Amino acid sequence: MGVAGTFAACSPKAPKFQGVDLTGAEYARDLQLTDHNGQPRSLKDFAGKVVVVFFGYTQCPDVCPTSMSELADVKRALGADGDKLQGIFVSVDPERDTPEVLKAYMVNFDPSFLALRGTPEQLAAVAKDFKIYYKRVEGQTPTSYTMDHSAGSYVYDPAGRLRVYHRYGSGAQSLAADVRALLDETR
Repeated sequence: MGVAGTFAACSPKAPKFQGVDLTGAEYARDLQLTDHNGQPRSLKDFAGKVVVVFFGYTQCPDVCPTSMSELADVKRALGADGDKLQGIFVSVDPERDTPEVLKAYMVNFDPSFLALRGTPEQLAAVAKDFKIYYKRVEGQTPTSYTMDHSAGSYVYDPAGRLRVYHRYGSGAQSLAADVRALLDETR
């Protein structure tokens, strides 16, 4: 018993996350879509950074801008470590969210954040892999529709492993604490 306790004390302590711990999850391992600059992207492009992925659409009235604003707050709260955070916004509305629209939207939050989009087929495959929901809800006119969608953020460690899920409304402080914990693992 004493020897086992000695070895347990020497092993690195797993962080206690404020979000939902997804360490070891067998889904949402990558996404391969095109960013708002026309570059093909995958999670591997951001090795060494904590990556936060959020699914939404630019015409969302509240959930999406709130989530992206909180992510920008997290980056600022990290101070010098802010450059070790990559925000990713994945559009669930590729019909209206053109690269130009997405680029203008991202500037509202942080110029380093990227928006990704794909064909309807690519989006469906990514949504299935990430276990997210999205559905078009028709409006008064053909272009006034809204999108119902899952509202949470997936957080990846600097090695590119899915580690944490943050539900909408958990706040910037909670997300910042988990991003810091993941950065501290690599120090």
